[in-house]
Amino acid sequence: MYMMYSEMVDSMPRVTINLDDDLMKDLDCIIATKGYQNRSEAIRDLARAGIREARMEVGDSKNCVAALVYVYDHTARELSKRLVQTLHDHHSLSLATVHIHLDHDDCMEIAVLKGEVREVQHVAEHIIAERGVRHGRLIFVPVDVEMYSHGHGNLAARKHPHIKVR
Repeated sequence: MYMMYSEMVDSMPRVTINLDDDLMKDLDCIIATKGYQNRSEAIRDLARAGIREARMEVGDSKNCVAALVYVYDHTARELSKRLVQTLHDHHSLSLATVHIHLDHDDCMEIAVLKGEVREVQHVAEHIIAERGVRHGRLIFVPVDVEMYSHGHGNLAARKHPHIKVR
C-alpha cells in the first residue's frame, strides 16, 4: 500500500493511497452494503474504527464503557449460574445485562460494563472462554472520567464522576 499527502481539500488533507484489487472489491462491497456516499466517507469511518480499536489494544485509554455480547447454550450444565456469578464477582464493573432467548437452547446476553480497560477485558475474556459460550465479542468505547462537584435538581452539590466519551 502506498500513501502520499498532497493538497488540502475542504480543510482536510488529501491522501492518495493504492489498494490491491481484492481490497478495493471489499471496500466497494462495504460502500454498497452500508450506503456510504463515497469512498472517502467509508475510508474515514473505517480508519476511525481501526484507530479506536488500536488505541484500546495499546492501552491509550485507561477507562471505558463496553458492551459484551455473547451467545451461549443455556442447557450447558451450570453455565448460566457461572456467567451470572462472574458478573456478580465484578459487580463494580457491571451496569446492566439484557437477556434474550434465541431458541430452545441458545440465549444471547448483552452486558454493559464500565471501568478500567484491563479489568473489563479480563471479565470479558473470562466469560467468552466459558465452556458453552458459542460466540462472544467485546465492543469498547474509550472514555475519560472527570470528577465534578454540582447538584442535580433538589440535591445538594457533591463530587461525583462524569464519563466523557473520547
